[in-house]
Amino acid sequence: MTEWPDRPVIYEVNTAVWLGELSRAAGDRVTLASVPDAAWDAITPTGADAVWLMGVWERSPAGLELANANPGLLESFREALPDVTAQDIIGSPYCVHRYAADERFGGPPGLAAARAALAARGMRLILDYVPNHVAPDHPWVLAHPEFFIQGDEDDVKADPDGWLSAGGHVLAHGRDPYFPPWPDVVQLNAFSPAAREATAQTLSDIASQCDGIRCDMAMLMTNDVFARTWDGRAGQRPGEEFWPAIIARLRAEHPETVLIAEAYWDMEWTLQQQGFAFCYDKRLYDRILEKDPSAVRGHLQADLGYQSRLVRFLENHDEPRIADRLPPLLERAAAVAIATLPGATLWHEGQFEGRRVRVPVFLNRRPDEPADEELAIWYRDLLAIVDDHRVRTGDWQLLDVEGWPDNQTCHNLIAWSWTPGAGTGAGRHAVVVNLSEEPAEGLVRLPWPDLPGRSWRIRDLLSEEHFARDGGEMADRGLYVAMRPGQCYLLAMR
Repeated sequence: MTEWPDRPVIYEVNTAVWLGELSRAAGDRVTLASVPDAAWDAITPTGADAVWLMGVWERSPAGLELANANPGLLESFREALPDVTAQDIIGSPYCVHRYAADERFGGPPGLAAARAALAARGMRLILDYVPNHVAPDHPWVLAHPEFFIQGDEDDVKADPDGWLSAGGHVLAHGRDPYFPPWPDVVQLNAFSPAAREATAQTLSDIASQCDGIRCDMAMLMTNDVFARTWDGRAGQRPGEEFWPAIIARLRAEHPETVLIAEAYWDMEWTLQQQGFAFCYDKRLYDRILEKDPSAVRGHLQADLGYQSRLVRFLENHDEPRIADRLPPLLERAAAVAIATLPGATLWHEGQFEGRRVRVPVFLNRRPDEPADEELAIWYRDLLAIVDDHRVRTGDWQLLDVEGWPDNQTCHNLIAWSWTPGAGTGAGRHAVVVNLSEEPAEGLVRLPWPDLPGRSWRIRDLLSEEHFARDGGEMADRGLYVAMRPGQCYLLAMR
């Protein structure tokens, strides 16, 4: 496998749901070791670089028992899957019993086969790691209570939802600083030297089985956040931050492994500085859903070095389906934006087909939904076009879009360009998107000083429309665009 690209495209798959559907279609159990070639081909679209098999690790029997006893969770299962049965509920993949591939999915040999199948298609494998907590029946709970936040029986009496007794010790349930504790997990102590050592070893073990690791809620383990969350319960604060210490250990054994941080609360820059290659860009996601082009434009004015290490997405297993949040035209405009911005790009299995139901991660089955075949073709074409034309090659630049005193609809338009370096063989590209539900006009200020003196052939790669424009006029006034609500251009300049 070659080195990771600078701007990887990632395709997330819910492992349990995917294998369940393949098994029902085959009339026999399908594991990661027996996935048909056609099924691997379906989750490795042209233009993708990696597959994130979400939820491959052993799920906790104790966590499953707790889930089945939680009325709120059971109601959420019924809401997503009205005919849910006990067999559909297999527990949370983030309530990890052991970091070993679940035998239901083929165990470690199945995971190795999956990695080989992906590598044969030029694809990398991403797996999960949950640094903040483990299941209450994880082997560490009995063998290494020193890894955890500990209390006493008075804590259990005062806050029974926040603490549990296990193996003769009182341990805290996992939590973040803003919400009640999670009842199915126990809290690791980020300040414990022993827990840090165990984390480094676990990450190294995972890295030996994949090419990239997505770290769940990574910001919870930073010294400031952990100290605020546990307020003296964790012991003496270390002089060294959690992630730099852990990542330095990982790099010594697996320098090529890419680390991706699930990050919130404006912690992306901090986690980038602490060693993560990429961090979630939740702010961009929120601003797109708010249908506020000005806020999106403001977000894209951030330092390019920072933006280049963000993961852009419209949905993942934690977020609602984008087809349920945006009208079709705006969804396509947003997708074009996500596909052509700097940084990493994340797509979610089912997004292309227009699925609307977000399935709780506790389930291994989802409801039947009619596939939007036209949308699926459009998405796959989009990824292929961006890849085939090497759109995200060279230098990226946010462009100004100007209007007139009596027409300021230009504020609904956002534009950027990609300028390849000499000898790359890639062409120049400009992207213009109307992220509003209103028509808009504007003059796009293109960044290329050599525009004058010739006529330029402009091809919209999305519609195959062709235009001819005078270079001097574009340099002087800008490129005029008049766009329908949700319309987008992906322009190749020749």
